[in-house]
Amino acid sequence: MKRQAYGRDFGLSLRMVSTLFLLGALYVAFFVVLISVVQAPFFLVIVIIGGLAFLQYFTSDKVALAAAGAKVVDRDQAPELHDMIERLSAMADLPKPRVAVIPTDVPNAFATGRNPKNSVVAVTEGLWNRLSKPEVEAVLAHELSHVANRDVAIMTISSFFAMVAAFLMRMGMWGGMFGGGDRDRSGGAPVWLIMFAVSMLTYVISYVLILMISRYREYAADRGSAIITGAPENLMSALQRIASNIAQIPQRDLREVQGMNAFFIVPTSVKRATAELFMTHPPLEKRLARLAEIAREMGRPV
Repeated sequence: MKRQAYGRDFGLSLRMVSTLFLLGALYVAFFVVLISVVQAPFFLVIVIIGGLAFLQYFTSDKVALAAAGAKVVDRDQAPELHDMIERLSAMADLPKPRVAVIPTDVPNAFATGRNPKNSVVAVTEGLWNRLSKPEVEAVLAHELSHVANRDVAIMTISSFFAMVAAFLMRMGMWGGMFGGGDRDRSGGAPVWLIMFAVSMLTYVISYVLILMISRYREYAADRGSAIITGAPENLMSALQRIASNIAQIPQRDLREVQGMNAFFIVPTSVKRATAELFMTHPPLEKRLARLAEIAREMGRPV
């Protein structure tokens, strides 16, 4: 039976839409400036980067699984995990995703796939062994919310023109190194320098906005977990236990999976002090505070 949403977080939705709008406006300004000042054709660049984004979009699940060392398992290999994901998928009105297990003691999980019909949920052995079953369910519901929200598609689209800006920034740098110091027709700054500066500025600003979108997606998935399970306190407990367990994992093991931090429900660098502006995930304290507010809305104990 599908659980009904216990109210929407309109403030969060508004921030997400506003950030996406700002990102789009930034990219429009980026191309207007380059086309009017540099007067360079960008069709070939768009085709090349578009091809890479297309490849990323359609192979995201395979790449993520390979990067994490995850193995897709059938029901005979992990019957309890399959049953849990099947039940939660039915509650979320989603097709059951493929199930994968990551052979590491680091407690974590992630979901990927371009749409609900081509998704996969991966769980580490550490998560399954270290958390209680209600906590594991809460984590899985969080990951299924990412699937339902099509977050892989959203992040791929959001990062597309950032890839273009990065590509053009490198072209500008190479132009300065090997193309000489030719100035534009009006005798101003060299064309390569203008292209490099505009591309770099666009990339930096878009990178910050993309990270903001990533953090908003985590808040949305936390809320989705609370709605699906009806027990936000279980996700609160799971997040705290994952963070505390990560602090006890040897650094060597953490380094083996740190490349997956953007995918994981809790990044392995959680104990590192980092400016929120450059974080892929919201601070744990803020996530817990929002979940506590949701729990109060639902009349659940905190």
